[in-house]
Amino acid sequence: MSVEEILTRDFATLPEVIHEQAKERPDQDVLVDARRTLSYAGLDALMDRIAAALQRDGVANKDVAAVCATTSVEYGATFLGILRAGAAVAPLAPSSTPESLVMMLNDSGAKVFFLDKGVADALAGVADQIKARRVALDGSDAGLAFESWLAPEGAKPAPVSVEPNQAFNIIYSSGTTGTPKGIVQPHAMRWGQIRRGVYPAGSVTMVSTPLYSNTTLVSFLPTVSNGGTAVLMPKFDAEQFLKLSEKHRATHAMLVPVQYRRIMERPDFDSYDLSSYVMKFSTSAPFSPEVKADVLKRWPGGLIEYYGMTEGGGSCGLVAHEHPDKLHTVGRPLPGHDIRLIDENGKEVPQGEIGEVVGRSGAMMVGYHNQPGKTAEAEWYSPDGLRFIRTGDVGRFDEDGFLTLMDRKKDMIISGGFNIYPSDLEAELATHPAVLESAVVGVPSEKWGETPVAFVVLRQGKSATADEIMAYVNGKVGKTQRLADLMLVDTLPRSHIGKILKRDLRDGYKGKALA
Repeated sequence: MSVEEILTRDFATLPEVIHEQAKERPDQDVLVDARRTLSYAGLDALMDRIAAALQRDGVANKDVAAVCATTSVEYGATFLGILRAGAAVAPLAPSSTPESLVMMLNDSGAKVFFLDKGVADALAGVADQIKARRVALDGSDAGLAFESWLAPEGAKPAPVSVEPNQAFNIIYSSGTTGTPKGIVQPHAMRWGQIRRGVYPAGSVTMVSTPLYSNTTLVSFLPTVSNGGTAVLMPKFDAEQFLKLSEKHRATHAMLVPVQYRRIMERPDFDSYDLSSYVMKFSTSAPFSPEVKADVLKRWPGGLIEYYGMTEGGGSCGLVAHEHPDKLHTVGRPLPGHDIRLIDENGKEVPQGEIGEVVGRSGAMMVGYHNQPGKTAEAEWYSPDGLRFIRTGDVGRFDEDGFLTLMDRKKDMIISGGFNIYPSDLEAELATHPAVLESAVVGVPSEKWGETPVAFVVLRQGKSATADEIMAYVNGKVGKTQRLADLMLVDTLPRSHIGKILKRDLRDGYKGKALA
C-alpha cells in the first residue's frame, strides 16, 4: 500500500507510514542535526533496531518508555522506535526538578529511560529512585551506551497491533512547579494531526522547540510522516535559526511568540534569504498583533496561529495572511471543532459575551494518567451529553466568529468585586514607547482582596521610570483597573515554550505592602 493510500485511511499508525516512506523515498533526508543526517531508509532500519531492543528488554505493546534529553537525531529516532514497539512515549523536560522527573518516571511506569549526561548529572542525587533501565542517547556514562544497547543491524521487532484509542504519548503538563499531570494522547488524535496535510512531501521544517513539547510534536510528527525533512536544533538561537533556514531552504516552522519577537528584532534579519518559506505557525502563548504584522510584512510565506491545548478538545486557527484585520484574535474554530463559551455555572453564554472556552473535536486526550479526579475536572458535558475539554481560558467571539482571548481564568483578578482582565492592562502597557513586554498579575490586598501589579521589560535604548509608566497606564484605564504597583525587570520568567510564568511573578513579588 502506498503512502498516499495509507494517508486516506481513517486510521493508521505513524510507524506504518514511515515504513512506506522508506520504500518510496529511501535516500531522502528525514532527520538532520549539527552532527549527522538520517535518511528515511536509515530511520526505518534504526526504528526496527530500537523496537527490537525494547521488546528484548521486556517492553510490550501498551507499555511505556521515557525520554529526557537534548533534541537530536537519536532522540527523534528513539521517539519513533518506541512507537514501533507498540509502547507509548513519555517525553520529559530536562528543566524539571529531579524530584519531579522521578515522580513522572514512576507515574508513567516507564520500563526503559533514555537520557543524556546533562540529565544524568541533574538526577545524581535521586538516581537510586529510578526503576527503569537507563540508556544514554549521547554515548556517555549516563546509562548503557545507545549503540551498544541497540539490537543488531537488520533486526526486526515482533509485529504489534495498535488500537486507535491506545496511548501514543504521555505528556506531563508541569515539571517545574506544582504536581505534573500526565496527558494521555491516543494514536487517533495524532493520526488526525498527521492527516491535516499542512506539511506536504518535500517540506523542510525547522524544529527549534524541544521534542518533549506538544508544540513541537504537532509540527515534527506530520513532517516525518508525510515525506518531509526535520532540521533539529538542540537549543533555540535566533541567529542560528536564520542561518539554518537559509542553508536548508526551510519551507515551514513552528515557533512560539517569543521566538518570533527575538528573530524579528535582529538588525540583520532582512539580510537572510528566507524566500523558500511557504508557511509559518505559532501556538502556546499570546502572540502580539504588532509582531504578527511585522512577520507578515517582512518574512515570506503565510502565517497561521493555532490556539488549543495539549489535552486537545477544540482548536482555533488564525490564517493571519488572509485576515490582517483580525490579528488581535486567535481565529475561528477549525473544521470539525466545536468551541463554546460557558459561565461559572456551566451554562453557555450568548454570542458576544465573555465565558470560559470549552472545546470538542476528534483530537482529545483520553485523560490524565492515573488521575481520574483531575480528568473529571477538565471535562464539561453539553446538555445533550457531548464531552468537551475545559481550557481554563476566558474569551469572547466577535460577530464574525473570531475568538478573542482575555486571560487564563485563574489569572483574572477580582478586585473589590470587579473582574479585571490582565490582558486589558497589558495592551495599554504595550502602547507606551518604552515598553517591550509586560505581565500583570493579581496580588493580595487588605482592602480589595486582590489588586493588579505589573512587571515590565523596557525596550533596548529606551528609558522610563516605573512611576512614569504606571501613571501613563492609570491615566488610560478605569478607576477599578488601576495598577497598584509596577516593577521594572530585565526579563520575564518563561516556560520552555515561551509562556510567561505568572505564578512565579505572584509568588516572588516583593514590592510595596498593598492596602
